[in-house]
Amino acid sequence: DAEICMMAADTMEKLGIARGDYVVRVNNRKVLDGVMEAIGLGGDENAGRRLTVLRAIDKFDKFGVQGVGQLLMDGRKDESGDFTKGAGLSHGHANVVLNVLSPYGPGEDVWKRLESLAANSIVGREGLDELHAIAKLVEAAGYGADQIRIDPSVVRGLEYYTGPVYE
Repeated sequence: DAEICMMAADTMEKLGIARGDYVVRVNNRKVLDGVMEAIGLGGDENAGRRLTVLRAIDKFDKFGVQGVGQLLMDGRKDESGDFTKGAGLSHGHANVVLNVLSPYGPGEDVWKRLESLAANSIVGREGLDELHAIAKLVEAAGYGADQIRIDPSVVRGLEYYTGPVYE
């Protein structure tokens, strides 16, 4: 997975896209699964709600914190008046998920925030370990955060993603 991210960065530069005009963003679905376990959405009985939460997170770039917050709770009405039913999370649980997505300030350690939210889950810990491995390989190969960046908002809204995800 690290090699795919590096290849994507190399390809963009070979196509003439300047460094700084692109970034390969990478996350791990297991980390998000760990966060969802932490708020009580583990197990097969919650698979549908987890998918609704993941689809809401996947809209972060489009709707931002407020719109995703609405989708995590009761739902969101768009400009046309169409209503999308939410995941039904409580305000507190929605805030836990939003804390993963909220913008990281300059110098803020993304790992500390992710570990505080997902490390108490076995699957969350696996995801963090896999994400750390990717980050170490990318850094050792000389790629910077201006090329490849850990981004907890990368989800990919489909069910079949189970590990690293990137865009």
